[in-house]
Amino acid sequence: MTNALSAKAGALPAGSRSLVDGFLGVLIFSASLPATRLALVGFDPLFLTAARAAVAGCVAGAALLLLNQRLPGRADLVPLAVVAAGVVVGFPLLTALALREVSAAHAVVFVGALPLATALFGALRSGERPPRAFWAPSALGGAVIAAFAAPGLGSLSGSGDGLMLAAILACGLGYAEGGLLARRLGGWQVIAWANVLALPLSLPLALAWMPEAPLARPASALAGLAYVSLFSMLIGFVFWYRALARGGIAAVSQLQLLQPFLGLGLAALVLGEAIEGRMLVAAAAVVACVAAARRFAAPGGSARSRLRRPWPEPRRPGPSRSRP
Repeated sequence: MTNALSAKAGALPAGSRSLVDGFLGVLIFSASLPATRLALVGFDPLFLTAARAAVAGCVAGAALLLLNQRLPGRADLVPLAVVAAGVVVGFPLLTALALREVSAAHAVVFVGALPLATALFGALRSGERPPRAFWAPSALGGAVIAAFAAPGLGSLSGSGDGLMLAAILACGLGYAEGGLLARRLGGWQVIAWANVLALPLSLPLALAWMPEAPLARPASALAGLAYVSLFSMLIGFVFWYRALARGGIAAVSQLQLLQPFLGLGLAALVLGEAIEGRMLVAAAAVVACVAAARRFAAPGGSARSRLRRPWPEPRRPGPSRSRP
């Protein structure tokens, strides 16, 4: 299925291909919070975080071996560690802890800030410099999401707010760093190596925190664990990092403004929640913000941007010169 979707996307212009890949990635990620809620019915947040990373790491390692992928260079290890810390460990753990204390509507406010976080870290780390006009529709899209979610907030824990904010910052950094690294290693290779890099930590912790009779847990919890392990941790990033590498971090990241609404739609199908009319109105406004942001963000970053390696590469000695 992934190959078929990639083949169809390959027939499109470069800009459209990045949009298709980005939308597929966002669609897959949109089910992460509902799937995490299902998994938390039967599993502790700490075990869930370690287990999803361990499963993804084992599958990714097998794929890298079977496809005979080359090892990352020394200069790639630090960026891979940043990706692993942000999207393999940080975001899953922080959101799992936060979802025990805050509602899904409350979490939407913070997920809506993810495009801004990704674009900000993209500007800081990748050298992209979107024009000032780019930030206005981006901020407006986040404000629309906040206004949509605000009426249902109620009385909620402040610690959950801090956890969600930290999760968004960790995820934004991981997205931006991985998007830049994908230009050198390839989209799926970045997340595969990041999961493998975390495996020496995730696998022992998953075994240590494993509950008794894990397969006897509710089927919904097992399905949620399987989804976040394979789709949220691997398959979604195949499309997402490729889109960031092709279309530019700042421009493609604005597609994340659709993620809260896609997530609510999937939650309605999976959990039986009702879809409100104001959700459709807000989604239309967000689509307009995405279109406006992409108009101001040149593909691959601003024309004034400079592509640089995010971390210094070890200096190599030059050829020796002999005096005449």
